[in-house]
Amino acid sequence: MSEVEDFLSAAQEQEIVSAILEAENNTSGEIRVHIEATCAQDHFKRARQLFHQLKMDNTRERNGVLLYVAVKDHKFVILGDKGIDRVVPEGFWDSTRDIIQEHFRQGEFKQGIVEGIIEAGKELKVHFPWKSDDTNELSDEISKA
Repeated sequence: MSEVEDFLSAAQEQEIVSAILEAENNTSGEIRVHIEATCAQDHFKRARQLFHQLKMDNTRERNGVLLYVAVKDHKFVILGDKGIDRVVPEGFWDSTRDIIQEHFRQGEFKQGIVEGIIEAGKELKVHFPWKSDDTNELSDEISKA
Protein backbone atom coordinates (compact mmCIF):
# COMPACT_ATOMS: atom_id res chain seq x y z
CA MET A 1 0.00 0.00 0.00
CA SER A 2 1.03 3.59 -0.57
CA GLU A 3 1.75 6.13 2.15
CA VAL A 4 -1.51 7.85 1.31
CA GLU A 5 -3.49 4.63 1.69
CA ASP A 6 -1.69 3.82 4.96
CA PHE A 7 -2.22 7.31 6.38
CA LEU A 8 -5.84 6.67 7.42
CA SER A 9 -7.95 3.55 7.71
CA ALA A 10 -11.28 3.28 5.90
CA ALA A 11 -13.06 3.79 9.24
CA GLN A 12 -10.99 6.91 9.96
CA GLU A 13 -11.78 8.28 6.50
CA GLN A 14 -15.47 7.77 7.18
CA GLU A 15 -15.14 9.67 10.46
CA ILE A 16 -13.61 12.57 8.51
CA VAL A 17 -16.44 12.52 5.97
CA SER A 18 -18.93 12.50 8.86
CA ALA A 19 -17.16 15.54 10.35
CA ILE A 20 -17.46 17.34 7.01
CA LEU A 21 -21.18 16.58 6.87
CA GLU A 22 -21.62 17.77 10.47
CA ALA A 23 -19.69 21.00 9.85
CA GLU A 24 -21.58 21.73 6.63
CA ASN A 25 -24.94 21.32 8.41
CA ASN A 26 -24.32 24.70 10.05
CA THR A 27 -22.85 26.70 7.19
CA SER A 28 -23.24 27.33 3.49
CA GLY A 29 -19.45 26.84 3.28
CA GLU A 30 -18.03 23.79 1.55
CA ILE A 31 -15.16 21.83 3.13
CA ARG A 32 -12.94 19.31 1.36
CA VAL A 33 -9.90 17.27 2.37
CA HIS A 34 -7.17 16.25 -0.07
CA ILE A 35 -4.34 13.90 0.87
CA GLU A 36 -1.23 13.05 -1.13
CA ALA A 37 2.13 11.51 -0.33
CA THR A 38 4.43 14.39 -1.17
CA CYS A 39 4.62 17.65 -3.04
CA ALA A 40 7.43 18.66 -5.39
CA GLN A 41 6.59 22.34 -5.11
CA ASP A 42 5.53 24.89 -2.54
CA HIS A 43 2.69 23.35 -0.53
CA PHE A 44 0.54 26.48 -0.62
CA LYS A 45 0.91 26.66 -4.41
CA ARG A 46 -0.06 23.00 -4.70
CA ALA A 47 -3.12 23.58 -2.48
CA ARG A 48 -4.19 26.44 -4.78
CA GLN A 49 -3.85 24.15 -7.83
CA LEU A 50 -5.95 21.46 -6.16
CA PHE A 51 -8.50 24.03 -5.04
CA HIS A 52 -9.10 24.86 -8.71
CA GLN A 53 -8.91 21.21 -9.90
CA LEU A 54 -11.52 20.19 -7.33
CA LYS A 55 -13.72 23.08 -8.57
CA MET A 56 -13.80 24.59 -5.11
CA ASP A 57 -13.66 28.06 -6.64
CA ASN A 58 -17.04 27.45 -8.30
CA THR A 59 -19.25 27.64 -5.21
CA ARG A 60 -22.09 30.17 -5.18
CA GLU A 61 -20.68 32.26 -2.32
CA ARG A 62 -17.00 31.49 -3.03
CA ASN A 63 -16.78 30.00 0.46
CA GLY A 64 -15.00 26.70 -0.08
CA VAL A 65 -12.25 25.51 2.28
CA LEU A 66 -9.59 22.96 1.40
CA LEU A 67 -7.54 21.10 3.97
CA TYR A 68 -4.53 19.81 2.04
CA VAL A 69 -2.18 17.26 3.62
CA ALA A 70 1.18 16.11 2.18
CA VAL A 71 1.82 13.01 4.29
CA LYS A 72 5.52 12.34 3.71
CA ASP A 73 6.38 16.06 3.88
CA HIS A 74 4.58 16.52 7.22
CA LYS A 75 2.87 19.62 5.82
CA PHE A 76 -0.71 20.82 5.63
CA VAL A 77 -2.44 23.91 4.28
CA ILE A 78 -5.86 25.39 5.04
CA LEU A 79 -7.02 27.37 2.03
CA GLY A 80 -10.23 29.40 1.83
CA ASP A 81 -11.80 30.96 -1.24
CA LYS A 82 -12.16 34.66 -2.06
CA GLY A 83 -15.58 35.02 -0.49
CA ILE A 84 -14.14 34.00 2.86
CA ASP A 85 -11.06 36.20 2.53
CA ARG A 86 -13.28 39.24 1.86
CA VAL A 87 -15.17 39.01 5.15
CA VAL A 88 -12.88 37.47 7.76
CA PRO A 89 -10.14 39.11 9.79
CA GLU A 90 -6.47 38.35 9.29
CA GLY A 91 -5.48 35.25 11.20
CA PHE A 92 -8.96 33.75 10.72
CA TRP A 93 -7.59 30.22 10.26
CA ASP A 94 -5.07 30.36 13.12
CA SER A 95 -7.20 28.50 15.68
CA THR A 96 -8.04 25.79 13.13
CA ARG A 97 -4.37 25.47 12.17
CA ASP A 98 -3.30 25.25 15.81
CA ILE A 99 -5.78 22.45 16.56
CA ILE A 100 -4.65 20.40 13.57
CA GLN A 101 -0.97 21.05 14.24
CA GLU A 102 -1.17 19.94 17.88
CA HIS A 103 -2.81 16.64 16.98
CA PHE A 104 -0.43 16.02 14.08
CA ARG A 105 2.55 16.53 16.42
CA GLN A 106 1.15 13.74 18.57
CA GLY A 107 0.59 11.45 15.59
CA GLU A 108 -3.19 11.82 15.88
CA PHE A 109 -3.81 12.54 12.20
CA LYS A 110 -7.46 11.57 11.95
CA GLN A 111 -8.33 13.44 15.13
CA GLY A 112 -6.47 16.54 13.94
CA ILE A 113 -8.35 16.55 10.65
CA VAL A 114 -11.73 15.90 12.30
CA GLU A 115 -11.29 18.63 14.92
CA GLY A 116 -9.90 21.02 12.31
CA ILE A 117 -12.98 20.46 10.15
CA ILE A 118 -15.33 21.02 13.08
CA GLU A 119 -13.47 24.22 14.04
CA ALA A 120 -13.54 25.45 10.42
CA GLY A 121 -17.27 24.79 10.33
CA LYS A 122 -17.79 26.85 13.50
CA GLU A 123 -15.74 29.71 12.05
CA LEU A 124 -17.59 29.56 8.72
CA LYS A 125 -21.00 29.51 10.45
CA VAL A 126 -20.35 33.01 11.81
CA HIS A 127 -19.88 34.52 8.34
CA PHE A 128 -21.74 32.00 6.17
CA PRO A 129 -24.65 30.56 8.15
CA TRP A 130 -26.69 27.75 6.65
CA LYS A 131 -29.76 28.90 4.72
CA SER A 132 -32.85 26.96 3.72
CA ASP A 133 -31.91 27.13 0.02
CA ASP A 134 -28.36 25.81 0.53
CA THR A 135 -27.30 22.77 -1.42
CA ASN A 136 -24.22 20.60 -1.05
CA GLU A 137 -22.20 21.95 -3.97
CA LEU A 138 -19.11 19.74 -3.64
CA SER A 139 -18.31 16.14 -2.80
CA ASP A 140 -17.65 15.41 0.86
CA GLU A 141 -15.37 12.48 0.07
CA ILE A 142 -11.63 12.72 0.70
CA SER A 143 -9.71 13.20 -2.54
CA LYS A 144 -6.29 11.63 -2.96
CA ALA A 145 -3.38 11.78 -5.33
